[in-house]
Amino acid sequence: MERAQTERPRQGGPHRFGPYHLLTRLDPTGPGFPAVAEQRFIARSANGERTVLISTPHESADPGRFLVEADAARRLQGPWTLPVAELSPTPEAPWYACPYLPVLPLPVALAVHGGPLPELTVRALGTALAETLAGAHAAGFTHAGVSPASVLLAWDGPRLTCFGAARAAAPDGERRTGLAGLEPGSLAPEAAAGGRPRPPGDIHGLGAVLAYAATGHTVPDSDELPESLRPLIARCLTRDAAARPTAPELLHALSPSSAAPAATVLDSAALLTPGWLPGRVVAAIARQSSEVLAAEVRAPQTASRI
Repeated sequence: MERAQTERPRQGGPHRFGPYHLLTRLDPTGPGFPAVAEQRFIARSANGERTVLISTPHESADPGRFLVEADAARRLQGPWTLPVAELSPTPEAPWYACPYLPVLPLPVALAVHGGPLPELTVRALGTALAETLAGAHAAGFTHAGVSPASVLLAWDGPRLTCFGAARAAAPDGERRTGLAGLEPGSLAPEAAAGGRPRPPGDIHGLGAVLAYAATGHTVPDSDELPESLRPLIARCLTRDAAARPTAPELLHALSPSSAAPAATVLDSAALLTPGWLPGRVVAAIARQSSEVLAAEVRAPQTASRI
């Protein structure tokens, strides 16, 4: 499954987006992985000076809305997001670019590791994402796309991507069940029914991410979950949106210090220390970095451009 990281784009597909030539796909294309809200590639400028992560919508998504959401993501600040650096100038050929960072999608990390991740890794992952969502919600933003595939793992911590995936997939009022790119176990029931994405829906998605990281499933049986995380994840995944914890409450609950008072300002630094990722995952990230560094732009004379 690791080899999916170096899979080149299909013959006949686009090989160029704006000034960037595609080097490889970021996500595996085989069965057995959660849905990915966007198509993601690693690409490089023709002069070799810039390497980026390129995201494009699925054919069924609204291209205009996709670009609106990508533009809105520029305002989603914090160390655990990938900044949107460049947008396609036209919805007829939608894409956006983020600076390249060696990363593995969370589902690939589980495949590389050979199964669910250690509880320390799950808690570290959860604190960073809860911290990011707490900041977004305080600023009036809803991510509307939290799922296992939206989480990328770098050596120093996770990065949250796929901002606005639910809104780009279908407008408010239209059922989103079964749409391409939307992982059903991650999509909150109220959002799946067509409701406007709101912060409690992000918490549901984060609960699914934690469940997936800990078990390999977004909707696991209760006894599959680590006992110490079981009540918290169950609260995140409840159908009652009002009963889900807020992002700050979730951040506090994931803290390694049970003695910390609820009012204490916490961050993810306490858990994102050396060793937070399993060795095989770190090695796979390093391998991707070296392969991308060595890759050359090979643009066929008839390469399509978007």
